[in-house]
Amino acid sequence: MSKEVTIDWCPDKSSKTALVHQIVQYITKKVYRGDWLIGDRLPTQRALAVAFDVNRSTISTAISELTISGVLETTVGKGTYVANNTWSLLVSDKTPNWKDYIEKGFHQANLPTIQAINKYEFDDDIIRLSTGEVSPELMPQDLFSEIFQQMSSEPIAFNYLEPLGLEALRTELCHYLKKHDIHITEKEILIVSGSLQALQLVALALLGKHSKVFVEEYSYVKSLKVFEFSGINMKTIATDNDGPLPWIIDTSTLREGTSILYTIPTFHNPTGRVMSHERRVELLKWCQKNHLPIIEDDAYRELYFDVRPPKPIKSMDTSGNVLYLGSFSKSLAPGIRIGWIVGPESVIERLGDIKMQTDYGASSVSQWMMTYMLRSGLYEEHLIQLRTRLKERCHQVLSYLDTYFSNIATWHVPKGGFYIWLKLNRAYHTDTLFENALKNKVLINPGFIYTSKNSSHIRISYSYASMADMEKGLQILSKIIREL
Repeated sequence: MSKEVTIDWCPDKSSKTALVHQIVQYITKKVYRGDWLIGDRLPTQRALAVAFDVNRSTISTAISELTISGVLETTVGKGTYVANNTWSLLVSDKTPNWKDYIEKGFHQANLPTIQAINKYEFDDDIIRLSTGEVSPELMPQDLFSEIFQQMSSEPIAFNYLEPLGLEALRTELCHYLKKHDIHITEKEILIVSGSLQALQLVALALLGKHSKVFVEEYSYVKSLKVFEFSGINMKTIATDNDGPLPWIIDTSTLREGTSILYTIPTFHNPTGRVMSHERRVELLKWCQKNHLPIIEDDAYRELYFDVRPPKPIKSMDTSGNVLYLGSFSKSLAPGIRIGWIVGPESVIERLGDIKMQTDYGASSVSQWMMTYMLRSGLYEEHLIQLRTRLKERCHQVLSYLDTYFSNIATWHVPKGGFYIWLKLNRAYHTDTLFENALKNKVLINPGFIYTSKNSSHIRISYSYASMADMEKGLQILSKIIREL
């Protein structure tokens, strides 16, 4: 499981130690300490010269020294790697073979493309065309300040909270969910650190070896490893414009207690699709009949532009068949890290026990903050403004697509959420497109990270980048596509 190493240091040009020797010492230390593993690849000499801010001749000399001493090895046409040789064995009596440990862990590494996305999303020089979070411009900073001032004037103890989360917040969420026709008690809801943790808890607490998670043809969870450990398998369900078609599943493959279905029915990630009310009814009836529980991820529900989406599947569930996930990360700020999962008391108690074993509860500060926001009505006021601004951003990005992509791609017009699902008219290697875009300082989420097959799609998000960056990035991306 080799990777390209990251350079996070520059030699000190004011030092009396020669630049070559500083670089040799830096690389040797990285390998000796186990930061860089056997087989890890170094960037090209040109890239190293830029990273270290030195001449290429200095890099060439340093690599020669490290190769002679056995720290590195270079293969023509393949590059320079951390060596797997006698020198590596000499340091192994002091440095554990972390590569073996890493490769034996339950969670396997993400796709290189996803690792690159996670890395470059924090590069200020990159235009992020696909980032699925609200821009700092859309976050209610004044509202946050007001809430924190209220909290500071009251005697709140920020201790650990009960296993299911702050009771006051669960009470407010019970009131909040009634407007979606979800009627529950505080014992049927667990506070989690976002929807992703809810999925992790379900995987840990409810799914065993050889379990199956049925997901849509394109799905957010396919870009994660949340289910792909301990023998849990993901199986694809065919979809149409209305959503998944579970009745195509071979029911002989279903075993009660080992299978579950995951769906995002409202402003789906990555396609932006909204499942119709009729399909929601059909889906629930079929799953109830075949004893297939549903995980309904409703993180984007409140982000509609004009017309409210159909009511949640959970609102029609009278038999405890649906686990319902929600989050404030998409509507307020991802750093708040507060979401929830609704389900039968027995399931919620089990998930709460596992959560206490993993992190001992979500942030008490964030839980109190969300309690105040819901109780005061300020959250609802914020949503009204957010919907308006997201709609404006969406229409602006659609106009850019009309200008730069009208003859090379097709797309849907969203009714809410964050995403435009761009389908290129020709079949491209979107991994090559991803790399070329990144070289031009544009970061995209190519469609293949959401599916097990080749894809000519790109997820475009209008929620994060500034409109100036969006136009510039889409113009660059259009040019790259036309030149492929």
